[in-house]
Amino acid sequence: MHDRMLFTPVAVSVGGGHKRMIASLSDMHEFLTEFPPSRRRVSYGAAVKACEAARAGEISAEAARDTLIAFAVTAGIVWPQDQPTVSVKPVARGQSGFAA
Repeated sequence: MHDRMLFTPVAVSVGGGHKRMIASLSDMHEFLTEFPPSRRRVSYGAAVKACEAARAGEISAEAARDTLIAFAVTAGIVWPQDQPTVSVKPVARGQSGFAA
């Protein structure tokens, strides 16, 4: 099994304004395994097969990356280049339970 780094990480949206960077075949495998079954489409299967083939050394990591991008586009989870990451900060609460 090969775990070559992808040349350029792929940023995907994982909900709630958070993004996930996929930078290796292990990251790709983990992401695809965790992806909700209800949201999987035909392109999901192609991405899984490409990841497995790249990990076995049958295709390049770049080819697997391209398939991941195609899946992300069809699933609508590609992180826009111009969109900032949203972070959530805890709010200090007063005694009344409202934000101070």
